[in-house]
Amino acid sequence: MLKLIKFLKPYWLGIVLIVLLLLGQAIAELYLPTLMADIVNEGIVEPVIAESGYRTYFVLQMGLRMLGIALLAGGSSIAVGYISPRIAAGAARTLRRELFTKVENFSQAEFDKFSSASLITRCTNDVSQVQVLANIFPRMLLYSPIMAIGGITMALTRSVSMGWIIGLAVLILICLVITIVSIVMPKFKIIQEMTDRLNKVSREILHGLMVIRAFGTQKHEKERFDKANVDLRDMGLFVGRVMAITGPAMTFLVGGTSILVIWIGGHQVANSNMQIGDMMAFMQYAMQVIFAFMMISFVLVMVPRAQVSAARIGEVLETEISITDPANPIDFSEVAGKGLVELKNVYFRYPNAEADALENISFTAMPGQTTAIIGATGSGKSTIAQLILRLYDVTGGSISVDGVDIRQVTQAALREKIGYVPQKGQLLSGTIASNISYGKPDASEAEITKAAEIAQALDFISEKDEGFDFEVSQGGSNVSGGQRQRLAIARALAKDPEILIFDDSFSALDFQTDTKLRKALKEYTGGATLIVVAQRIGTIMHAEQIIVLDEGKIVGKGTHDELLKSCPAYIDIATSQGIMEVQHG
Repeated sequence: MLKLIKFLKPYWLGIVLIVLLLLGQAIAELYLPTLMADIVNEGIVEPVIAESGYRTYFVLQMGLRMLGIALLAGGSSIAVGYISPRIAAGAARTLRRELFTKVENFSQAEFDKFSSASLITRCTNDVSQVQVLANIFPRMLLYSPIMAIGGITMALTRSVSMGWIIGLAVLILICLVITIVSIVMPKFKIIQEMTDRLNKVSREILHGLMVIRAFGTQKHEKERFDKANVDLRDMGLFVGRVMAITGPAMTFLVGGTSILVIWIGGHQVANSNMQIGDMMAFMQYAMQVIFAFMMISFVLVMVPRAQVSAARIGEVLETEISITDPANPIDFSEVAGKGLVELKNVYFRYPNAEADALENISFTAMPGQTTAIIGATGSGKSTIAQLILRLYDVTGGSISVDGVDIRQVTQAALREKIGYVPQKGQLLSGTIASNISYGKPDASEAEITKAAEIAQALDFISEKDEGFDFEVSQGGSNVSGGQRQRLAIARALAKDPEILIFDDSFSALDFQTDTKLRKALKEYTGGATLIVVAQRIGTIMHAEQIIVLDEGKIVGKGTHDELLKSCPAYIDIATSQGIMEVQHG
């Protein structure tokens, strides 16, 4: 929690002003019961001046003084109520920005540690919990303690003999708060984790709605959502019921304290040991003390939840990023070369995995040529693509671009040279044009059109009334899988990179579109380095170099014809896809 206080530093002037305002408000409110006691004791019951004119003047004078002080206290409270939320909201905004920036710099290893649903909850719900506490924190830190201490002191100046009443009320209040906090504090962390789970389940169901409907599993998914929802509801109800005890208990405590003060104070007034005004002032000071402790108690109940949220936020902010830029990066502009990619004895193991995903991988992808990578599912094809992008760092060996180890350049510089098309074409909210030009915002209309033409996307774009201005919904849910894949390819092409990586990017395309696309790519990308990860041999059989993977190892390397003669694993793949029969036929 203390580590997050740094986000309040830019607002120190406002915080100082809040402190001064709260100090003035507390002093003013502590002074009001004394003035009231003076009015009752000296202006009503036993007036100092016997004449009614002077008596009226005294009451009026004290009344105006009380009014002025009350206006001062009220004005201070209004000012604090205006400034404090602004500071809390500003600090929350900065905190969210820091979280987003941190997450944006995460490598794939850090994303594997935190789920997307959890990161969303931490950036929204958890920050809101901290914001609420930051809003009321000044009152807890300054106003309530002053009111509590000042109220006790002022009450004792009116009657020491009745001080035990305040002490008993405070003791009961403290015991009640300790009991409530000890019960609910462990539950707050569970609530946040349950919120994560509900977000995760909701996200999965919404993203997989087509699959769910196709398999008729709506009932199962509804039950899964209901379980997460009901679990969160039940835990929230439990905490709410425990917290609900606070209100009636406080009311009972305030009422009981008032009755005790009136009962005992009345006897003292009857015995002439106390004046009526002093008894009334003592009662008001007792109420101020109780309400001050109630406010402290309220904040103390909120602190555990905010503390849990702060700890979850801290986990993200304090996560050490495994992939960072070098202190003295090499500038690609000073290096000769146009996209030569070389892997030397590359080993890689995923975090917490028991075995290597890749072992001793070595090959060179030349500019102007297509290097294809093929193998069974789980053989490590996509892992190689992610390593070249430096989404992960190799655990052994090296990867270089134009003779420079990719760990010696900035991630931005490396990825500036690469156009990447993932297995699943992910589109963003916006127009078709904005999606295609995403990697090159200043792309001209001609460049966008050309990229769409090569990606075989121009036909379906022209069929839409809005053309390139057609609005794409989040994730591209309002276009088909093949259209989404072609737009993702166009996006990579519009960037005009030196290296193009297609990670099984043609799987959603029909054979005819695939053939046209590969032909257009060859003509357009002439001098670029093409790395194609594929499942289908038909997609990569014309590549200058084909890498065959099996269980993370290279078991074959060469052209299509060479591998059909020398690589059993490649022959098995070709046979399973009917390639051998076609050629023999």
